[in-house]
Amino acid sequence: MSDEKATTTWSDEDYVAAENTSFFSRLYSGTGAFDVVGPRSRKRLYIISGVIMLVCVLSMIFRGFTPGIDFEGGTQVSIPASDTVTTSSVTDAFDKILGHSPESVQKAGAGAAATIQVRTETLSHEDAAKLSEGLASTFTIDQADVSSSDVSSTWGAEITRKMVIALIVFLVVVFVYIAIRFDREMSAAALVSLLFDIVATAGVYSLVGWEVTPATVIGLLTILGFSVYDTVVVFDKVEENTRSVFASSRRTYAEQTNLAVNQTFMRSINTTVISVLPIIALIVVAVWMLGVGTLKDLALIQLVGVVVGTYSSIFLASPLLVTLKEMRTDVKRHTAKVVARRERAAA
Repeated sequence: MSDEKATTTWSDEDYVAAENTSFFSRLYSGTGAFDVVGPRSRKRLYIISGVIMLVCVLSMIFRGFTPGIDFEGGTQVSIPASDTVTTSSVTDAFDKILGHSPESVQKAGAGAAATIQVRTETLSHEDAAKLSEGLASTFTIDQADVSSSDVSSTWGAEITRKMVIALIVFLVVVFVYIAIRFDREMSAAALVSLLFDIVATAGVYSLVGWEVTPATVIGLLTILGFSVYDTVVVFDKVEENTRSVFASSRRTYAEQTNLAVNQTFMRSINTTVISVLPIIALIVVAVWMLGVGTLKDLALIQLVGVVVGTYSSIFLASPLLVTLKEMRTDVKRHTAKVVARRERAAA
């Protein structure tokens, strides 16, 4: 008994019946609600993806990123927050004491544990002591409650170096695995999709302008795993649907791929929704309610990454796969055979 999965194929009557049903019925049943890989659809999707890439690249070039203290190094000062000790009042006090503004001032924590975190360039021991004494005097608090520490940029640089190495290894492993499990065209399409995810996610982060922290770097790596999973799910269905496509002249490779995308569409959307909900909960609870600023960076990068990964798996990887496949002689020949059959049937 063969354990191979049966290929999903449709007759002309199946497509006619599907077209006569409602859009939402076709959407949830996976019977062709969207034309994702048709020539016109592919052109539109390539333009949309290209515009997204262009905006993100331009943002990274001209707007750039805001490196956190872990990457630039500097001095971090912490002071208990209160009705009078706020981000604006601490900024004003800092400026009066040292004669210049700090790089960033933000509130962390909530309730009695709330603190004002000040980040600035590395201060000398004299300036650090002057700032500590000045803040304590300005806000009438114990000088011991004002803490300061120097942060070296070495750790952030090491994290970045290891991230780049991990990213390269990850991309190579993914390329090799998909090439072995499926084929080279799928591997190339998946790799381009991942590169799109990296650029788009980093570009959105650049547009928002939040500080780049080690959590941001870690979050960027984690979302790539989600994108690969989503892409493999779609490609697995594509392989199933196209395994015997050359044995029949009813449907082209592109049409069977489009069917696979539609059959996995709701699964991808449902997976995305389930993944996004805890991230939104993280933003609401950890950031707004508890004021944990570092989790804000991780939550944003994951939220954007999950959404971008879903988009690229459905609307970039699959169309690109069809484009690559249609460069092959056997696929061109089969497509022409299908078109000729339909022309004879219509005559």
